[in-house]
Amino acid sequence: MEITIEQKTQRRGTHPLKFILWLFMVSISMVFAAFTSAYIVRRGDGNWLIFELPQLFWISTALIVVSSITMHIAYLSAKKDNLSVMRTSLIITTLLGIGFMVTQYLGWQELQANGIFLGGKDSNPAGSFVYVISGVHAFHVVSGVIFLIITLIQGLRYKIHSKQMITMSLCTSYWHYLDLLWVYLFVFLLIIR
Repeated sequence: MEITIEQKTQRRGTHPLKFILWLFMVSISMVFAAFTSAYIVRRGDGNWLIFELPQLFWISTALIVVSSITMHIAYLSAKKDNLSVMRTSLIITTLLGIGFMVTQYLGWQELQANGIFLGGKDSNPAGSFVYVISGVHAFHVVSGVIFLIITLIQGLRYKIHSKQMITMSLCTSYWHYLDLLWVYLFVFLLIIR
């Protein structure tokens, strides 16, 4: 019986790709910790506009939370070699991720329609922070959607199954991370205005 690379690395500890992913997620967390800290400090300096977040941000939050559920279904299905459910769940997760990005973009348009701008003479630091925080997160969601598409292609080529789970495991971890990060950022922006 031939032992796969994944089984060899499981015997020795953490897979190197998992370690790299965790380092990447820690670095992203540090960036957003810096953004939220700067937000709090700048808010204390005054000249801070208080405004409502776009209603579409609520929808985007629901989309990304549901996408985390479908991603988990894809992961569990891959572990059970239920490849058709895995593929369908990955497609749904990808579409929900794209829906998240679309609703974020439409939310930014809603902000502009309400006179909240990223920069320029009519901008306020409060609005600029919302654009930067949500925009940098959306950029990471784009990378997550690309990862989902790569994972889906591997799934269609039968390269993901119960004995070959590293790509699915990495994609699932990263997608759940992006979900939790957005929920944190959204709650932060709701509470601290």
